[in-house]
Amino acid sequence: MIELKNLSKVYKTSEKEIVALDGINLTIQDGEIFGIIGLSGAGKSTLVRCINLLERPTGGEVIIDGKSLTELPRRELLKLRQQIGMIFQGFNLLEQRNVIKNICFPLELAGVKKEDAQARALELLKLVGLEDRASSYPSQLSGGQKQRVAIARALAMEPEVLLFDEPTSALDPQMVGEVLEVMRNLANEGLTMIVVTHEMAFARDVSTNVVFMADGLICEEGSPKDIFENPQNPKTQEFLSRFLEK
Repeated sequence: MIELKNLSKVYKTSEKEIVALDGINLTIQDGEIFGIIGLSGAGKSTLVRCINLLERPTGGEVIIDGKSLTELPRRELLKLRQQIGMIFQGFNLLEQRNVIKNICFPLELAGVKKEDAQARALELLKLVGLEDRASSYPSQLSGGQKQRVAIARALAMEPEVLLFDEPTSALDPQMVGEVLEVMRNLANEGLTMIVVTHEMAFARDVSTNVVFMADGLICEEGSPKDIFENPQNPKTQEFLSRFLEK
């Protein structure tokens, strides 16, 4: 479904160039759960944001279902993006809208009838365990509840792919579990998921594949068993040593 070919991203400042991605090659098949791990600054978030062109790559290609996103006309790109849901660190909910209207928002933009959009939103709220908070506003929710609403909103357009950019990093520890539980349930539904995460247990137990990144490069890729039990790259070994000792 998704193929990254020699993907690069360079940020230029007045003083220097910062290489965030340095020739990334990766293939992700339908239904796979890719866990992307690594230190902060490794390029993980940039990678996942380049997949739907929220960040436009400096070089290389992002190919989805045989179509190169960087070459698509804007209208076709916007249409294809509807197949890709994105969940951010910071929720990005609309504060002036209640929960159900937040979830309905992308459906409204797509021209879905109001009653159909609300019915879909109620189904998704049940899926994430928040059917009793439909009329609440974001300011009335915990961080974990906000992220679950954000996941429901990302699912509204029935995407084929879900991108998660460190979805639990902004949460208090006691709220992390409720979000990860929703993500585990989604993984069991067969959705293709690409998850940038610091939650090593999730990457180990839920992912079908794990990628370790450092310095804008993929240092190692393999099954969770390969990466967590027998890492080959010294940088992967050093990174995981802290987790494996726990």
